[in-house]
Amino acid sequence: MESASSVPQFESVSSWRQPVPAPVSPARTKLIDDLAASIAQLSPARLRIAVDGYTAAGKTSLAHELAAALRRRGRPTLRASMDDFKHPWRDARERGYDRTSGEGYYRNAYDFTSAQELLLRPMAPEGSGVVTLCAHDPLTGVDHRLSTVQAPNNAVLIVDTVFAFRPEYSEHWDYRIWLDIDQDLSLLRGVTRDEAIEGHDEAARVHRDRYHVAEAIYIAEVDPMAKADVIIDNTDFAHPRAWAAREGRADRPQPSSE
Repeated sequence: MESASSVPQFESVSSWRQPVPAPVSPARTKLIDDLAASIAQLSPARLRIAVDGYTAAGKTSLAHELAAALRRRGRPTLRASMDDFKHPWRDARERGYDRTSGEGYYRNAYDFTSAQELLLRPMAPEGSGVVTLCAHDPLTGVDHRLSTVQAPNNAVLIVDTVFAFRPEYSEHWDYRIWLDIDQDLSLLRGVTRDEAIEGHDEAARVHRDRYHVAEAIYIAEVDPMAKADVIIDNTDFAHPRAWAAREGRADRPQPSSE
């Protein structure tokens, strides 16, 4: 395998960034390496990978880990989050739509047009490869839609996000990963993560009344676990388990669950 540092990597310019996690355990490293091997076998051309799951399921960390493992296999990587492809907050005021309730967050927050035209379609094997990794900075609101990178022909795009398998994105993914944790654990992790900035009561309210309501709509309307190529139980970070694949996609290579 190559050194991951010698293979091109392209990162979002967003100010909302999380660090690459340190190795947690040999078991986790093995699962990530097996997953990278499965994905690398899909095609030598550009690939688009979705990492979906409940809020605070560990999507960003796993996407970072997967990108590093793919670079060790010689595949250039691009990293993006659909948090960087939301409508600016001013749009809700100017256009008069709801972005704060659970229903409004699910229906109105995400800029599907920018995600399709600037990120997902250009990354297709037949696409231009001219890719925008951040449309609007979620913290500053800065418009980065003209900031692009040129994806190599063998690059792998890894996108972490909630709601990845909804119809507006679904046709664009070459491989779909669902991180599975209990909803109560999702709430606990999410509040713990955000309370330093929001305060405990506000973080709890936002997760309970907005994110979890939106996720319930998504589960009911889309049934994302049924669309996943692999489902990973990420309850225990040190011992994640790959335990199912989407029906009808058994021909896809699957990572080991051991």
